[in-house]
Amino acid sequence: MKKNAIILGLVIAITQIIACSKSSDNDPYGGGGGNTDNSGKIQITANATFGNILTDGNGKTLYFFAKDANGSSACTGGCLSAWPVYYSASLSVGTGLNSSDFGTITRADGSKQTTFKGWPLYYYAVDSKAGDVKGDAADSIWFVARNDYAVMIAQYQLTGNDGKNYLGNYQVGDGLTMYITDQNGVTLYSFKPDKNKLNTYTKPDFSNNGLWPIDSLATIGSIPAILKKADFDTIHVYGKPQLTYKGWPLYYFGPDNNTRGNTKGVSVPTPGVWPINNAQTSVAPAQ
Repeated sequence: MKKNAIILGLVIAITQIIACSKSSDNDPYGGGGGNTDNSGKIQITANATFGNILTDGNGKTLYFFAKDANGSSACTGGCLSAWPVYYSASLSVGTGLNSSDFGTITRADGSKQTTFKGWPLYYYAVDSKAGDVKGDAADSIWFVARNDYAVMIAQYQLTGNDGKNYLGNYQVGDGLTMYITDQNGVTLYSFKPDKNKLNTYTKPDFSNNGLWPIDSLATIGSIPAILKKADFDTIHVYGKPQLTYKGWPLYYFGPDNNTRGNTKGVSVPTPGVWPINNAQTSVAPAQ
């Protein structure tokens, strides 16, 4: 009798293993672990809501996370249940994409994750089928991944060139602040003395452009959903284009070294002279 019970238990265990294996074959995130793309591909897919977006080879939507401002993943623990990471060990890219825009990071737990233009890529567990985009603008920090964003949103600690941490009001303190970056996650600033669509900083010979380079984006692509595309425009500064937001000309800070997550400009020469920008930014004053 005891022998029969042992055999029965083994049969049940094997049956459960087979059932789990079959279930993982249908896992939309691949491999049962939630972080492997069995198709091994990322492609541009037309979406009824957003136009062209990034998906895996099965058409599943991929996302960016604003808290990944420095290029590492801030989604850990329980976050991963809702936002499984995307990873392919042998990635192939579809038409219209450049393989040089993709990379791989090693997460804190030792697992791998694929990145696009420095942004780690994720799925959204609530997206049950190809074409679902239910995660966009979730908590104002998750965004459908696209290859044509003009700007992106970061939520990160501001740290000035003086080494001090700042809050969004430019007082010293620890806390996350939402701010606009370029598509690669590099911080964009405005200049407090500027006027509406008027750059008052850059010299005609661009001799000071190395310290505060203008964002010379000429064509405005897609904009994250929590911002309004109508708030963006371009002006011409001595023959070169410059992106504006709510009338504010946008600049980089040279000592940020085009490094995502750097916000050194917020303290130069004193906090607030070169502010970051977000949805709460006021319209630039008239000329």
